[in-house]
Amino acid sequence: MNYKITNGKLLISENGHIRIEEKDLYVNGNKLSFAEDKSVTYETMDASHKLIMPGLINMHTHAYMSVLRNYADDVDFGEWLFNRCMPVEDRLPKDAAYWTNLLAFAEMIKSGTTTFVDMHMFHRQSPLAAGAAGMRGYIGRGLVGEDLYADGYSRFKEAIEEKEEFESDTMKFILSPHAIYSAGPKLMEQVVKESKDRGMLHQTHLSESVTEVEDCLKKYGKTPVELLRDIGFLDNETILAHCVQMRGDDMDILKETGATVVTNPASNAKLGNGFAPIKEMEEKGINLCVGTDGCASNNTLNMFREMGLLSLIHKGIHKSSTVMSAEAVVNFATVNAAKALHMEDKLGVIKEGAIADIIFLNLRTPSMYPENNPISALCYSANGSEVESVMINGKFVMKDNVLLTIDMDKVYYEVDKIVEKYL
Repeated sequence: MNYKITNGKLLISENGHIRIEEKDLYVNGNKLSFAEDKSVTYETMDASHKLIMPGLINMHTHAYMSVLRNYADDVDFGEWLFNRCMPVEDRLPKDAAYWTNLLAFAEMIKSGTTTFVDMHMFHRQSPLAAGAAGMRGYIGRGLVGEDLYADGYSRFKEAIEEKEEFESDTMKFILSPHAIYSAGPKLMEQVVKESKDRGMLHQTHLSESVTEVEDCLKKYGKTPVELLRDIGFLDNETILAHCVQMRGDDMDILKETGATVVTNPASNAKLGNGFAPIKEMEEKGINLCVGTDGCASNNTLNMFREMGLLSLIHKGIHKSSTVMSAEAVVNFATVNAAKALHMEDKLGVIKEGAIADIIFLNLRTPSMYPENNPISALCYSANGSEVESVMINGKFVMKDNVLLTIDMDKVYYEVDKIVEKYL
């Protein structure tokens, strides 16, 4: 299907700056254009009072965890992880994760996320559900152990099987050692070699808590960042979630290696881990993105909420109203994320030849009106309910607030059964 979208306001990003333009937009197959192709037939869409922007990119999540939403709150970290979350994960059967993933993708779509970067633990369920929902995903089986080809092999085998079975234009796979305390240095080194040999990105959780950093210093005599640098894990194909507890030269190392940092302010606050030094990282020129983390520690997958928190938290920390501008935060969720995924000029932008991952926001809603500054509104007043239609790879997955790829009655039914039996 080809579309001619008229009368809308387009969010255009060039060289790190965002502007609003009123012009027609064409969708030719799965690509965007500002010029009509006379050889094709278009369905015309009137986008009056709509803001059309790139779909948001959630750079760190665990989609299957939607079943743990509002389940383990206001308890200390040990209780949260070892007595609440992990026992449920151990009890859940693999096929249950298909439905909890679909629940997550429904929330993502309804709040404007078109691409997600996932670390999961249930073989095949994330890509199966993402394919059914029409999501764009970068998906990784969480890896643990000391040796990728010994105690870590079963999970590594599952990761490669997923890549071989499901990889497509909209679904890519990313090697995902869980963290330095669950995946040893040898395994991390092996992941780097495998990722280069297979043309894959790699991701991990890093420096999320004080305990993680202190334990690493005691065990290895270096920070987690220094440890990963010394084994060659850090480069421009590395995505690092959290990076809250930075010490010494850590930020300089991240800049020098070209690694991307994904901040997760709601999760970091909720678990009491603090906040990443995002202003300082931005000043050093580190590529910065934003993610929600999983529902067990957020408790939503709403990127508009995350963007607002990101800006407001750092304004408060630094006692400065100019820190983390709305423009900068929108870039975190669009163009910076595309750069991390090596999809610059293809994702996270509305421009000639970009992939048609776009969302339509209703500007005639109380939260967005009057239209004094739509860019500010995205960060400071939007809550995700303004998203009316979502297109991924040129196909609508939600139109006029109706989900087209997910049967929510079925999802609610299946998740209710999972909750009753396993929580």
